[in-house]
Amino acid sequence: MSNTEKLASGNRSPEPLEDPAYRRLKWRMLLAAMFCYFFFYTGRQTFGFAIPGIQEDLGLSKATLGAISGILLWSYAAGQMINGNLADKWGGRRMMAAGAVLSTLLNWGTSFATGPKSLGVLWGANGFAQSLGWPSGGRVISNWWAPHERGKSFGFYTFAAGMASVLAFVTSTVVVDTLDLDWQWIFRVPVLLMLVGGITFYLVARDSPRQAGITPPAPATEADEQAADADAVAGETSFQRYRAVLRNPRIWSTGIAIGFQNAARYGLLIWVPVYFLGDGWEDGGGSGVSPLWISVALPVGMAVGALVNGQISDRLFGARRDRPIVLFMVLGAAMALTMYWAPLGLASGIAVLFLTGFFVYGPQSSFWALCPDLAGRRMAGTATGVVNCFAYLFAGAAEPLVGHLMDSTGNTSLIFLIVAAACSCSALVALTIRR
Repeated sequence: MSNTEKLASGNRSPEPLEDPAYRRLKWRMLLAAMFCYFFFYTGRQTFGFAIPGIQEDLGLSKATLGAISGILLWSYAAGQMINGNLADKWGGRRMMAAGAVLSTLLNWGTSFATGPKSLGVLWGANGFAQSLGWPSGGRVISNWWAPHERGKSFGFYTFAAGMASVLAFVTSTVVVDTLDLDWQWIFRVPVLLMLVGGITFYLVARDSPRQAGITPPAPATEADEQAADADAVAGETSFQRYRAVLRNPRIWSTGIAIGFQNAARYGLLIWVPVYFLGDGWEDGGGSGVSPLWISVALPVGMAVGALVNGQISDRLFGARRDRPIVLFMVLGAAMALTMYWAPLGLASGIAVLFLTGFFVYGPQSSFWALCPDLAGRRMAGTATGVVNCFAYLFAGAAEPLVGHLMDSTGNTSLIFLIVAAACSCSALVALTIRR
């Protein structure tokens, strides 16, 4: 039986595999995780495009809608704390696929909401379903990719997440601008892609080389980590994993730093579409190009930034993740201030918006590579879930505050000042990670 056949059949009897064959398999697992997560944001980053329609149809304020957006983020944060650990216990393959299916169903449910209560409950439940995805995929990648390649592998994984934002923006723009459909269809059409991604991941991926029935060729430098993983996993409880992760002070520093970074990221993702739908940009742009299509420059920049940051953390900084985080956060603050203060036309606005996304989102590659770096491969899912819990607690706390500020001032461009402040705080905290 060939190695590919062993993989497909789920043969669990470990068998040594040569470097080229193993390299193909680990790339297959990474690409499967990327393919699935490429569609995940169609299930949660479309909300900003629905805000104008929901306001008009249901009569809700921006503050209320910001709070509902925050509910999803808080639910997602709670789910990360739970589901990252479960990915270590049960494996990431089933959990990531289940998240895609559940989120698709809950998005369709959200499209039938008739008021703030039903909208908040369904969108909040969707946040928990969405939380099954990221740590589960990260767990699979950590099992297949060695420590010295984590910057690269998580860079590609985070690149897929960035491209997922592009897909969410493009599909939402097609629904509301090109097809001129009601806001409900934002929650019905794009998520069908996520359903396909989840099913495909379940069929293609395997949680680990052992589950695939092969033994990876291990360089001597990784033998100690693999031996420690094998010894520690036997009889280890969920409580022991949580305690080990939460007793690491650098996990806390990482969590707080990514919390500020994610507040900046979601400030951009939720409120930039609202900003570009406002009269201020349309009057100042005068380009004849739909402002929603201009906003797509943001997630494109995010995707490219994630890919670049992961590569330079390995190649230029020798797996020191804190340095590219600080560098990108400082530059992200500068780009956000440029968006706020500089008189930008069409071309310059697209360029600066691209760079804002590039620098604000790029450090996520280094943050996620830090999780297995700091906690070890056997607790990669738990560490990823804990850190992502911080990320979404901060983002969820910021959303209703931003919505209230938009209502009270009527100035949507203030989002760029908020983003600049959050990036600066993230850079300061990241200086304490020292990894």
